[in-house]
Amino acid sequence: MNRILLILAILSLTVPAFAAHHMPGKGVEVQPARATWNTGYFQEALVRAGLKELGYDVEKPKELQNPLFYQSVFLGDVDYWTNGWFPNHVSQMPKGWEERVEVVGYVAKAGGLQGYLVSKKDVEKYDIKSLDDFKRPEVMKAFDSNNDGKADLTACPPGWGCEKVITHHFEVYDLDDYINPIKAGYSASMADTMARYKAGEPIFFYTWAPNWTIGMLKPGEDVMWINVPEINPLESQMAGKDRMTVSGIAGAVTDPLKTGFVVSDIQVVANKEFLKANPAAKKFFEVFTLPLSDINTQNTKMENGEKSQEDIERHAQEWIAANKEKWNGWLEEARMAAK
Repeated sequence: MNRILLILAILSLTVPAFAAHHMPGKGVEVQPARATWNTGYFQEALVRAGLKELGYDVEKPKELQNPLFYQSVFLGDVDYWTNGWFPNHVSQMPKGWEERVEVVGYVAKAGGLQGYLVSKKDVEKYDIKSLDDFKRPEVMKAFDSNNDGKADLTACPPGWGCEKVITHHFEVYDLDDYINPIKAGYSASMADTMARYKAGEPIFFYTWAPNWTIGMLKPGEDVMWINVPEINPLESQMAGKDRMTVSGIAGAVTDPLKTGFVVSDIQVVANKEFLKANPAAKKFFEVFTLPLSDINTQNTKMENGEKSQEDIERHAQEWIAANKEKWNGWLEEARMAAK
């Protein structure tokens, strides 16, 4: 009898301690934010789901423009977001941000990729390696869908940051006489590009990742990333010029690839006081990471009509179910950090 009482006494001491360890965020309210571009909604939903499993009371995310988020997290009005692009976002941070804000982990290392893609069969047929190859008459003719004598590039609408970079490329690489940049609405232009690809025609377009475009047109299978002739950055790109040549890109015509755009890491950004008070949340931010292909796959579902908040939450739960061992490992690491 005494032995049974002793076991019960031990359990009475250890069970509450285990429960507290199991739910380290219990009683803590968390205010996340998310970016205004929907290609970042999926990772936000996943991280929020993780914090909830750790016991945190996570509010609906505030949707904020970049500069407003960075000011808000600096002031502590929001606790974190999963949509940091670095080094691209450094210039948007408030002065002295390092004192109050921390960039944590890698949602997708080198996930913030931008550049030019060409249909794979035409890369092989015409031996296309860079933008300079579009100066060759046979390449210009093959990619000229409107019969103006120039290769057609699905580019960016006026006012987008990528449009400024593409305009710069046309100047420094002397492309105006060879390539016609189509600057209409991007979704409509890409729909036309997709239609031409399905009809077996050559395609040439700009895109970024994560994005539905490379969920539907897979690099290495359907299309290939091509180079700029040389790295010649805009003034605004100078801080990230060393990130304009990158290795290990799936579906690139060369390794490394000269993208002509700064390749960013997608990372969590959080208020330092929040991280200090919540080691479990910080550890989860550190270990959470997604294959770029998984983000692209989810983005493609959104482009195909599954874009309500309910759809996004369902996509997150489906991903968790399909990656349960990895997910539970992250949660356990986070719980251990709170001991």
